[in-house]
Order: sequence, then C-alpha cells, then structure tokens
Amino acid sequence: MAISRAQLLKELLPGLNALFGLEYKQYGEEHKEIYETETSERSFEEETKLSGFSAAPVKAEGQAIEYDNAQEAWTARYNHETIALGFSITEEAVEDNLYDSLSKRYTKALARAMAYTKQVKAASVLNNGFSAAYPGGDGVSLFNSAHPLVSGGTNSNRPSTGADLNETSLEAAVIQIAAWTDERGLLIAAKPRKLIIPPALMFVAKRLLDTDLRVATADNDINALKAMGSIPEGYAVNHFLTDTNAWFLTTDVPNGLKHFVRIPLQNGMDGDFDTGNVRYKSRERYSFGWSDPLGMFGSPGSA
Repeated sequence: MAISRAQLLKELLPGLNALFGLEYKQYGEEHKEIYETETSERSFEEETKLSGFSAAPVKAEGQAIEYDNAQEAWTARYNHETIALGFSITEEAVEDNLYDSLSKRYTKALARAMAYTKQVKAASVLNNGFSAAYPGGDGVSLFNSAHPLVSGGTNSNRPSTGADLNETSLEAAVIQIAAWTDERGLLIAAKPRKLIIPPALMFVAKRLLDTDLRVATADNDINALKAMGSIPEGYAVNHFLTDTNAWFLTTDVPNGLKHFVRIPLQNGMDGDFDTGNVRYKSRERYSFGWSDPLGMFGSPGSA
C-alpha cells in the first residue's frame, strides 16, 4: 500500500510544529564483535572440517612404521537469505509537495529497519545455540557438551550444568577451553578472546574484568582474570540477545561463526507507470552461521 495524503493529513495543515518518532538512535553493527565476514558469489557456501593425524606412536626396533589416514570430518552449510523492504508514495502526495520530506524521512526509516533485521538474524545464532532444533554440521547444537570427534571422543563448549556469569564460572570456562582437542584428540592451544553478554550482565562483566582485586570477597586476592589477561579483548554488549542470563566467549579458533555477504545492501527507486506512485526499496542477501563450534563457548545461565 502506498503512503497517501490521507495517512499524512497533519502534514498538509498549517500549525504543525514537529514530526517525531523516526529519530531514535539505533545500536551499531554488533555482529562484527562475533562474526568473521566474507563475501560470497554462490547461492550457498559450504565449509568442511578436516581431520589430521593422531599422536605418533613409538616404533619398536625392527617393526614396520604405522600409517594413518586423513579424512573429512563434517561440512557446514550456509544458505543465504534475501532481506528486502520497500515503500511507495502516491502520485497525489508527490504533487502536493510532500515528496522531498517523505522520501528523506522514510528512506532513513527503511535503512533502520534493514539494519535492525540484520542484528536480529545475527543474534539468533547465539539465541538458538543451545537448542537441538538448530544443529550444525556435526549434527549437534552450537553449544553442546558432546561435539563428536573422528577419534571417537568429544569436545564440550558449554558447562555441563548451566552457570550464571561470575568469577568461578568464567575461570572454569577458560580452563575448559584450554582442554579442547582436534579431531584426533590432540590438544589445541585455544584461548578466549572476548566476553559477549546481554545488557543485563554489563555491570557484572565490568566488575569481573576490570577490577584489580577479586569481586565480592573480603580477601585481599588479586583478580586473576585481569592479572593474567585471560579475556584480552574485554567484553561487548549485544542488545539483541534474548536470554538475560546467557553469556558467551569468542575464542581464537579460526572459522568459527561466519557471516557471508552474497549481495550487499542496495537501494533503489522508480516510478510506477500505472499509478504514478514513486516506489523505494532496499535489498540485501546474506547468511549467518557457524563452521567450527570451538570458535565460541557459551553458557545458558542457571535459570
């Protein structure tokens, strides 16, 4: 439906002092704190995890050397989605000199709507990360206590029991990340990078990462998390996380959460011959997902 004069009656009358409701500030591109962004020229993208070799065995004197096989572990798939929105202005509204004000005002609103959707899509990977209904390439949820390995073992990138964000749970997460292995059970030197939290936890995160002494204790102990630089990039608030108790850690493991840009944001306008209306639209195509689950650690909180 086109924006008509009937919908904008007040803007045609004298005495109007101000228009409001579209000037709200918006949160920035918070997905960049979590995702690696790459471009795509295909209808979808796939990324395959490879298995290396197991630990080298001792060769007994006079015995033949043992041979191992490399193989593919599993494949992650990214299906790009098209996000689009538009509006139109009637020919009569254009004739009554509403064109300039409407086009400027609502193209800004259109951009805000497109940006909002992108952040919701990005955060949904974390919001759904504990649900078995959203499996990844290895067949289990993003945050799972049993990511299967080729060797027959598992990796866990979540606490066995959901834990709220505090000193104990954060230290336990750092220790757990240090115990991760590759597909053949060899230790990898994984480390946390950044704490990702909802707004409800920003004060907790500030105290945990930025105070010199331990939080909520009378002991004169140092804050080991800060002193050791355990979370070197600090914390970032993501306002689109829906669980006020959940918290996450990005790690230095490559090819974790990925954002593929198939078509960047495009804006267009044209005139409709039949109606005389002027139409505007915005369109982009992208996907959010994850390849290696060890790129993130997550806890759903205790509630």
